[in-house]
This record gives sequence, structure tokens and C-alpha cells, in this order.
Amino acid sequence: MPPTRGPLHDLAEEHWEDVLRDSPTLATFLGDRRFDREIEDVSASADADRAARWRERRERALALDLDDAPLADRVTRDLLVEALDDGIGHVEHRTFEFRYDQMDGIHADLLAVAPQINAPTPQNATDLVARQRQVGDLLDAAVVRFRAGLDAGRRPPRIVVERALNLVDKYLAGPLDTDPFTAFAGPPEWDGEAAWRDELRDAAERVIRPAFARYGAALRDELLPNARSDDEPGLGAIGEDDAYRFLIRSHTGLDLTAEEIHAVGLAELEEIDEQMVELGARAFGTSDLAGVFHRLRDDPDLRYDDARPDEPLEDARRCVEAAAAVMGDWFGRLPESPCDVKAVPAVMAADAPAAYYFPPAADGSRPGAYFVNTHDAGQRNRFETASVAYHEAIPGHHLQLTIATELTDLPRFQRFSTGHTAFVEGWALYTERLADEMGLYRDDLDLLGMLVNDAWRACRLVVDTGMHALGWTRQRAIDLMAAQMPVGIDEIATEVDRYIAIPGQALSYKIGQREIARLRREATEALGDRFDVRGFHDAVLGSSTVSLPVLRTIVADWVEQRRAA
Repeated sequence: MPPTRGPLHDLAEEHWEDVLRDSPTLATFLGDRRFDREIEDVSASADADRAARWRERRERALALDLDDAPLADRVTRDLLVEALDDGIGHVEHRTFEFRYDQMDGIHADLLAVAPQINAPTPQNATDLVARQRQVGDLLDAAVVRFRAGLDAGRRPPRIVVERALNLVDKYLAGPLDTDPFTAFAGPPEWDGEAAWRDELRDAAERVIRPAFARYGAALRDELLPNARSDDEPGLGAIGEDDAYRFLIRSHTGLDLTAEEIHAVGLAELEEIDEQMVELGARAFGTSDLAGVFHRLRDDPDLRYDDARPDEPLEDARRCVEAAAAVMGDWFGRLPESPCDVKAVPAVMAADAPAAYYFPPAADGSRPGAYFVNTHDAGQRNRFETASVAYHEAIPGHHLQLTIATELTDLPRFQRFSTGHTAFVEGWALYTERLADEMGLYRDDLDLLGMLVNDAWRACRLVVDTGMHALGWTRQRAIDLMAAQMPVGIDEIATEVDRYIAIPGQALSYKIGQREIARLRREATEALGDRFDVRGFHDAVLGSSTVSLPVLRTIVADWVEQRRAA
């Protein structure tokens, strides 16, 4: 049953309108073009204004009498209050003062989103030029926030500033002709396109590039000289233990301590090691974990061929097609929007991850797309293709995120939520294991690839908490992962630096996977023969993107309904 229309629905819609006004680039990305002329205000005063609105809205949400309301209304109210609490927490902990990083930094977001923006109409095109001419204001305001963080003793990690600078410098060194801020897709058959392209080029040359240069100078001349060393990479090194506790809650939705998460990670690694040894004995004839890692890391036959750069893309498409063919056996509701499988654009490929997913636009102007990086194919592992495809596309991110956008009876803030990382990433990681139940892995090598990725997520629990709460150095984190992963040191270092840059985010994958698997296990035990995996999956996905506490409520209600049926 969808939520009822009334004060709660109106409050939820009010909140989403507020989100879109505050995040006009997000609105554009989602297909809402009303704010195309505007850009984000990241000033401290804007944050304070937002927090005041959120506190007032939170009180109104809690004052609603929902004792006799249907589950859908209670879910909506709980999610709304959680979203408001999370936003208020980010303001109170001033987390934007950390947004100089190479992953989630304001400059990185601009560069990542630009290739996904289009202008379907001449008015959209004109509006986007107006936004581009404000990019300098955005980056300058961000630098003001970073300076405030420095003044408060929030010294940045050296390696994070260096990696952020590399990204800025690479952008500035690129030719204007391939600048991502000039490459938006324009209106079809528009006679004004040439003049529009000139305006985009002018904005990039006279506004955006100088702004990136100023931003880079601030990183180089102000943040870098005050940066902390690799021996103190975590938030604990600058006394931000409360901020890390908040970020654990923000990313997982649960009140877990760093010590609890650390212990879970170590236990998970021990279990995964045993599974790898068992599979390694079958695949390679060795029961020695180091020997299994050696084959996975160093056997050239397990890599793609540089002479066939499209092969990773072809294999990914095969995996997605195989999954799509059996989805009806495991899910009652399937997405209407297809999942395109594309190569990462060549201009981005050298610095892009191995794979990533973009959800469809709400207005149908852009389908969901799974991007496969075919650059330097000879360095990419064949055995990881399947598990990554199932994680990113079907039955992972594409299934969950597309269904979320298609649940049109729900308030928009539920359908298009950008939070609840533990649910989004936990679901995708859960489906890597589910793919084995679905019979999608072709051989033991595919299964080893799945375990390699699972070990990666378990390592995150250990090293993220180790660095940010337990005093670990960057090198200790690298050493732990090198001992647990058949992966090169450079790749491990890049990942460790990601965990330094975005504290707590990497915890969400494994925590979410474990919670979804636990709920399924408990539902199976409670229902016995009445358990229906299709119904369970539909219940998990049927309220859009939710927090783990709310998911517990949803599954408990589904179990009771099945018992009563």
C-alpha cells in the first residue's frame, strides 16, 4: 500500500523541493530542469540556514500522529526524520570542510557530473551557460570553507591533498577542445548550437579554468603546507572522534562502534580466506592461500588482452544478459527501464575506475547505464568481470535504483534519495553472493573473483576503523590489504587513500550486505516453507532506498503478513 496523501506527503514533498533548490546540479541530473541556471551555495551561512529549516521541519514531522497509520506512512516519516537528522549532523560537524578530497571533493564532483549533463531544449542550453559562469563562485566559496577548517585545526591528510591536486592539474593541462564543461549534448537539430558551443567554450576558458587554477593554488599553497603525514591519516589524529562516530552512523545507519566494526572485518576475512583456499584447490590445485593469490595476481592468462580492448565490454554484456534471463525466478517486480552497457568514454578512461553505474533520469531522457573501462585491457582481471557486472548492473545497482525511481506512488525524496549508502551498496554486494544462487557464475574462477571483491569490502571494515579510530598509519593499512588481497600495491594504495579521504563511507558495503543477508536468514527461519525469495526481494526493494533500521521494520512487517496469509 502506498503512503496516504495528506500532511505527511506534503511535508515530504516540501523537503524534496528544498533539496532540489539547495542542489540544483542534482536536480538537473535527475531530469528536473527548473534550476538549471543556478549553482550550489556551499557557504557556512547557507549551511546554517539549511539546518534551521531542517530542525523546524523535523519537529513538524515528529508531531504527526501516525499511531494507526499504514506501514508506508510510518516508513516515510522515519526516513524523513533520518534524512533531516543526517543533514543537521553534517552541518553541526562541518563536514564540508573536508570536501577537498580526490573522491568526493567539490572539484571532483564537478568533473564527474559534467559528462552526464545534457540540454534537451534551447532554454536548457541557455540556462546551463548561466550556471557554468558561476562555477568560480562555487569553488571560491569552497576554499573559504577549507580555510575555516584549517583555522579550527582540521589539518588535511597530505596524500589526499596531493591526489586532489593531481586531478586539478590534469584538468587544467587538458586541451580546451576536449574540456568536459564544453561537451554537453545539445538540443537535436538546433540552429543555435554553434553559438552555444562558443558560449560554453568562453565560460570554460574565462571562468571555469581560472577558478580551478585558484582552487589548485589554495590546495598547494595553503592546505598542503599544513597537511598531516601518512603516519596520522585518520580523523582521530586531529581530535575528530565525534565526527567519525557521526560518519559511521551517517554511512551505515547503525549505532556501531569502530571497535565492533573492526572485529567484524577481521572475522569476515578469516571466513573468506577459508573459502578462497577451498576454491583455489579446485581451480589451481593449491590449498595455500599465498599460492592462490600468486596465481590470481600474476598469471597473465587471467588478464584480458590489449589486442582485444572490447573484450571486457563484451563479457560484461554477456553477464548482464544472462542475469536478465533468469530475473523472473528471483524477483516479482522488475524495472521497466533497460540497462545500457557502455564503454567508459575514452577521454576519461585513463583515470576512471574499472566500472561504475549511473541510474536513469526520472523523465526517461537517459536510461540506466553500466560503464565498463576498456582502457589498458591487459591489466584487467577476467575473473572479476562477472561479480562486478552483477554488482553494478543486474541484479545490483540498476535493479534497485531503477525500481526506486519507478515507484511513483512514493514521495520523491524516497524515490531519488542520495543517502542510505549501506542499503544501496549493501544491496549490490548482497547480489554478488545472490548471483551464485542464481547460477550465474560459470566456474570457480568467477567465484574466486566474487570472493576477491568480498575480501576487499571486509578489508575496508578493518582499515577504515584502524586509521580513523585506532591510530593506524597509512602504511599499516596498505600492509593489511596486501596480505589479504591478490592486488598490486599501487591499486591498494589508491583504495587506502580513498578511505582516508571519505571516512566511514567504505564501511557501508559490508555492513549493508551483512544486514540484508541476516534479515533474509531470519525471515527464512521464521517462515519455513512459507518463505518466498521473490516476495522477500520485492519487500526489500519496494519502499525505494531506505535505511537499515527502516529495512528491519519493513521485513518484520512482511514476515508477519506471510505468517497471517
